[in-house]
Amino acid sequence: MSQLADKIAVVTGGSRGIGRAIALELAKRGAHVVVNYHSHADAAQAVVDEIIANGGRANHIQADVSDEAQAQQLIKETTTAHGKIDILVNNAGITRDNVIMMMKPEDFDAVINTNLRSTWLCAKAAVRSMMSKRYGRIINITSVSGIMGQAGQTNYSASKAGIIGFTKALAREVASRGITVNAVAPGFVLTDLTKNLPEELTTQLNTFIPLGRWGEAQDVAHAVAFLASDEASYITGHVLNVDGGMAM
Repeated sequence: MSQLADKIAVVTGGSRGIGRAIALELAKRGAHVVVNYHSHADAAQAVVDEIIANGGRANHIQADVSDEAQAQQLIKETTTAHGKIDILVNNAGITRDNVIMMMKPEDFDAVINTNLRSTWLCAKAAVRSMMSKRYGRIINITSVSGIMGQAGQTNYSASKAGIIGFTKALAREVASRGITVNAVAPGFVLTDLTKNLPEELTTQLNTFIPLGRWGEAQDVAHAVAFLASDEASYITGHVLNVDGGMAM
């Protein structure tokens, strides 16, 4: 597959989990992938190595994308090296769950900054280059928690709901310049952080999923790759749920 052969893609939080799967899938389809990471350098290098071993093109750039200067530097390094940025996947995110009475202000702020502020900062930096080329694909990773809400996640749900509003607003701003902005909302997805949950809990959570199973990171990656492709050129401002039917 080479639908993205001439494209330059940046994936924030691309060293592990869903971000890793997205980076590998975009590279498989021909894009040169810039794997952003904050603190897991070895994991980021492993993603780059795997892409190159499979005949793809990739490099990694360290940046805390919740910091304005570092987010700007990530995009600047990419455009300086490659002359453009075609695809931006805002995937970086964290959770710090707790019920509201026990949640610390710093935990609320950390989740909002990492999940929502980073999306705004990276998109703001990337849009300038995309506008000059009159082409761009921005895909923001939100969550069904931002659609349905989730007890114990007032910070996370707020950040993901904010990403949905941001996606729709930015889509309206930049559509005339050939830039599409969409979001993907995963449900329960098996990653290194969730695969070792007790079987009893996994079975209980499956009852909320009409398809009766958890998703895989690859399911999300396929959705992102579609929205990054020319086949999705007439789709913008859309939230694509990849959740087995949870939020329908």
